[in-house]
Amino acid sequence: MAKVAIVTGGTRGIGEAISLALKDMGITVVANYGGNAAKAKEFTDRTGIPAYQWDVGDHEACLAGCEAVVKEHGPIDIVVNNAGITRDGTMQRMSCDDWNEVIRVNLGGCFNMAKATYPGMKDRGWGRIVNIGSINGQAGQYGQVNYAAAKSGIHGFTKALAQEGARSGVTVNAIAPGYIDTEMVAAVPPPVLEKIVAKIPVGRLGQASEIARGVAFLCSDEGAFITGSTLSINGGQHMY
Repeated sequence: MAKVAIVTGGTRGIGEAISLALKDMGITVVANYGGNAAKAKEFTDRTGIPAYQWDVGDHEACLAGCEAVVKEHGPIDIVVNNAGITRDGTMQRMSCDDWNEVIRVNLGGCFNMAKATYPGMKDRGWGRIVNIGSINGQAGQYGQVNYAAAKSGIHGFTKALAQEGARSGVTVNAIAPGYIDTEMVAAVPPPVLEKIVAKIPVGRLGQASEIARGVAFLCSDEGAFITGSTLSINGGQHMY
């Protein structure tokens, strides 16, 4: 029987690339999405990957969403926590709501999805959790104290949960992407983007498929001896 994977934020950008890479491995993939139903439908029509809507920052919604996936597709073996949001601003301009919402979704989503799926993985003796962090969680970024804190928290969360799951065949790892050529980065003004690329030693933005290949390896049987690690895929911009 094919393994079952959930990719949160799995219908767009890096998440879409991850969903497709896992599907190519013969895995039954379910993509979660937060709010863009039109994009999710287009994604499903094009790829054949079903998309389920729920807010990963809502604990009860994650429990219910995962339960629905299990009923439809079987036990969940792989979770890729990719969903995330930004609410950028300097400390003086950042509201408490901006802080709370980014922590709730980006970091809380990892806890919520693990809480819904980790016990089953442990009971079955096999599981893969891959959390998508960020170069900005490693190096920090001006105007992103909320995002950087959440992503840095993901890296710590990964190391701690990895210690709990190791003896039960459940690996927990993180990937910290650098600047990737997605819709979000494409919206950056060209002069700013040029400055960003100039700081990347390989001289270009990354591709979503490059992140997806890293995720695919960590989710494979060949990745069984890797747990508690953070794989930096950033073109050498930050060597951590």
